[in-house]
Amino acid sequence: MAKFYTAVVTILTKDGRIDHEGNKAVYEKLIAAGSDGIVLMGSTGEFCSLTMDMAKELIDLALGTIKGRMDVIVGASRMLPKESVELGNYAMEKGADAIIMISPYYFKLSDASIENFYDLTVPNIKGPVYIYNFPGCTAHEVSPELILKLRRKYSNIKGCKDTVKDFAHTRKICETVLPEFPDFEIYSGFDEFFVHNVMSGGAGCIGGLTNVCPELMAEWVKAVNTKDWDKSAKIQRKVNKLMDMFEICAPFLTAVKRALLIQGVISNEYGSEPNVIANDAEDAKIREILEAIKN
Repeated sequence: MAKFYTAVVTILTKDGRIDHEGNKAVYEKLIAAGSDGIVLMGSTGEFCSLTMDMAKELIDLALGTIKGRMDVIVGASRMLPKESVELGNYAMEKGADAIIMISPYYFKLSDASIENFYDLTVPNIKGPVYIYNFPGCTAHEVSPELILKLRRKYSNIKGCKDTVKDFAHTRKICETVLPEFPDFEIYSGFDEFFVHNVMSGGAGCIGGLTNVCPELMAEWVKAVNTKDWDKSAKIQRKVNKLMDMFEICAPFLTAVKRALLIQGVISNEYGSEPNVIANDAEDAKIREILEAIKN
């Protein structure tokens, strides 16, 4: 069955601390909407701006609030492999369902260096692991061939998230890995590719837009799983409109937080420094999109 996980935002106070009540409100909204689960501290969750102590605090908060009511995959993406292992095992000990890890970013890494990162982490993590490919932020790509090689080496690699604008890369992962490992879970990282992913043999999507419209995404999952293609196509067109949110603010999560503020879900929309909140012109565009998808 296809799934749609939320790359959940991290709600912060103005002075950069974890906003407990704000984050709880987002989790409860997603649970009430019937979401399959969250990816905590993914890119939308500003993982790269959280200290190790803040990351552990957020894990405690999320798992203590959700208490098994939806899946929780925890991002353990740190620049140093030993820190990824430390954070990943902390999350597993606290009750996470799985870990997701992006390879170290900034430098463009060779396949050998990427493989070495996962060699140093995956076998030392006490639970399932998802590989996270996001070349737009890492400056390098985890190839389908390398993903297959890593899965052959480590049985606890459960799947991957492929955040690419060219779906051909995700399709190639499906064609490369699934014949040998049919239970390998391949998720797209952009919401608009949910149906494309499933139709190609993937498991679904891990997207940021579902923070804003979890009911719509839950409805989409149901439509796809019941093969209601007319309804699925109608929702696809709404999601296509929602994708305009990616073009409003930089980073994209700024628009997501403003949308949640507009909806009355949260009272703090601050991002980690140096990110600024949405301005009036951006706010108007966000409101226009939210209004458009009501029809």
